[in-house]
Amino acid sequence: MIEEDASLMFLSPAHRLLLVLMGGMAASSAFAASHDTTTRYDAARRVFRLDAAGVTYAMGVNADGGLQALYWGAQLAPDDPLGPAEPAPERSSFDPKGALTRQEYAGWGGGITATPALKVRFDDGNRDLVLRYDSYRIEGDGLAIRLNDAQAGVAVTLRYTMDATTGIVGRSAHIENHGGQSLTVDEAAAATWSLPSGEYSLRYLTGTWAGEWHLQTRAITPGATVLESRRGSTGDENNPWFAIGRGDAWSEQHGDVWFGALAWSGSWRIRVDEDILGQVRVTGGFNTFDFGYRLAPGQSLDTPVFYAGYTANGAGEASRLLHRFERHDLLPGGASARLRPVLYNSWEATEFKVDAEGQETLAEKAAALGVERFVVDDGWFGARNNDHAGLGDWVVNRSKFPQGLKPLIDKVHGLGMSFGLWVEPEMVNPDSDLYRAHPDWVLSFPGRERTLGRNQLVLNLARDDVKAHVFEVLDTLLSNNDIQFLKWDYNRNWAEPGWSQVPANEQQKVYVTYVRNLYDILRRLRERHPGVEIESCSGGGARVDLGIMALTDEVWPSDNTDPSDRLSIQDGFTQAYAPATMMAWVTGSPNWVNHRTSSLDFRFLSAMQGGLGIGANLLEWTPSDEATARRYIADYKAIRATVQRGDLYRLLSPQGRAPWSATESVASDGHQAVLFAFQRQGEEARPYPTLRLRGLEPKARYRIRFIHGESMPGTPEVASGAYWMQRGIDLSLRGDLVAAGAVFTREP
Repeated sequence: MIEEDASLMFLSPAHRLLLVLMGGMAASSAFAASHDTTTRYDAARRVFRLDAAGVTYAMGVNADGGLQALYWGAQLAPDDPLGPAEPAPERSSFDPKGALTRQEYAGWGGGITATPALKVRFDDGNRDLVLRYDSYRIEGDGLAIRLNDAQAGVAVTLRYTMDATTGIVGRSAHIENHGGQSLTVDEAAAATWSLPSGEYSLRYLTGTWAGEWHLQTRAITPGATVLESRRGSTGDENNPWFAIGRGDAWSEQHGDVWFGALAWSGSWRIRVDEDILGQVRVTGGFNTFDFGYRLAPGQSLDTPVFYAGYTANGAGEASRLLHRFERHDLLPGGASARLRPVLYNSWEATEFKVDAEGQETLAEKAAALGVERFVVDDGWFGARNNDHAGLGDWVVNRSKFPQGLKPLIDKVHGLGMSFGLWVEPEMVNPDSDLYRAHPDWVLSFPGRERTLGRNQLVLNLARDDVKAHVFEVLDTLLSNNDIQFLKWDYNRNWAEPGWSQVPANEQQKVYVTYVRNLYDILRRLRERHPGVEIESCSGGGARVDLGIMALTDEVWPSDNTDPSDRLSIQDGFTQAYAPATMMAWVTGSPNWVNHRTSSLDFRFLSAMQGGLGIGANLLEWTPSDEATARRYIADYKAIRATVQRGDLYRLLSPQGRAPWSATESVASDGHQAVLFAFQRQGEEARPYPTLRLRGLEPKARYRIRFIHGESMPGTPEVASGAYWMQRGIDLSLRGDLVAAGAVFTREP
């Protein structure tokens, strides 16, 4: 058996590309190397160990040749003994050791009854797969471990990275068919994460259109909890994120928390199991529903990357670690990415009634407020006068823009703003030139009815010709027009996911190939047009995950822009995803979703907790409204680096329709903290809770300035960080839908 000198040919160009796209490795090497991450192999005990940022992750090879989870948690001393790995003893013929041993990546075979990470079936009828340790390779600070079933001819390379700053581990699997016959992959996980016996509870995110990002908590008990999307895309019913804490005692500030997020924008599944010994496993990857990926001899399959981390400091710190990882290691541009500009989108003002003159008028009004980016939404192209026609025909509507987009773009640029467009390139209306020319380009089954959603069908991006067409039309649009931004929408689920142009036993590859081709289009567009930024939108937050975020600059959390509803939506969103990516708009009142009326102050303060945008009809704003907006936009520009790049502390949760919400963002260098506080509904004579800030320097002194609202009498203008964190601040918030915003600046 080859150990450290192994020459493993697991780094195919396709897999390198996948990990680059998913944030799992640097483009120039096999793994993201960092001098602050330690990766070691103890040959005597046959134990692998990764250490970084106060976290240790370890696994070992047991006597049966299986790769077994040993430890994941707070960092241990370098000489602390781990291993050797010992398989769990067999309790009975009904509880074999293969089912009870905490395997890192189990194949379905050899008597296993636990949820496998990989299940295959061979053309000869065999479905038995027992993966045993073969070899390993350390490259930089990354680790690759090769498992093998030599008789079946299947090899799996498990890839591990560990982020030096956050201790977040990235895991993926590369599955190869080295046998003499074809096989079908029925299940393929990116990773299985194992926790020791104990009492745990699970948090996860659920939702629906206009009601995304509800935080749920349930005890983990014997059996399984399945989080998934079968929709062809990420979906908003569940989001591919989890957090697990010990018992029910963990909170924002306290408790051991294990957390993770799957980097995949297609159908996915995360399953949380507790076995008869109280051991907890989290297995996540491709959704097994309707899944079947054919591998001929010599072919391979790469899973998504599954990221996970640990903290001893509660759910809030788990979120901050994920945010930091996303900002620095995942998002385009990393730590040097540009701040999100203040954006105006014209949809609410015009809907489909878009024309050059009207857009120029709106652009003038937006620029006068201090807006930095002007975006034309749906209706600028093809025969697009409503949502029944034109989708797929990405040519400028000359009746609306007789001279094309250039005069408007020049006008917008002349006003000092960048220019953006709405597109939905993965979809097509049956009433379109594209569909009339290529009715076979959509997802469909031969001879079956094609189900419409929002009067549109889904283009089969898995097809090479469709992929080439989508890239070409977008590349042409960006090449012929001076565009800085695309709002990339995706407004329906899959139906009839057929791919009749390939053999029947290959058609279920559509679930993987579609998403990989989407990623490739986004990557190539960014290479060809490096100055263009992209927002991922899917009827709101139905395609938000670490996969799409690795290739886009911001995301749209929800079509629901009601500022009170948004408090819960944004609270749930930030459990998993950084405020730097979260677009939040100020729109009209009463709000179109629920007809709730709110003040412009409340709407701005709610939206200023993320990337600030305005979507209201500016033609309806009074001079007083405009003056208010100018003031808030100026204030936002002074704090946005802290909001977008700082550490977020959730001080009061709005979940469960709670009456209050409060967040605090602290700049990375500690010079500034920004507090947002909201009261949805006043009750009896109850005062607003005292807010005790977090993340300040106890001995430093901070001066308070209010953006809006006021504190109770007796509040000092300057006090120590210890004062603001221990004594706290009492705000004067009375009534319904009232808010306050304050800035704390460290004194020299």
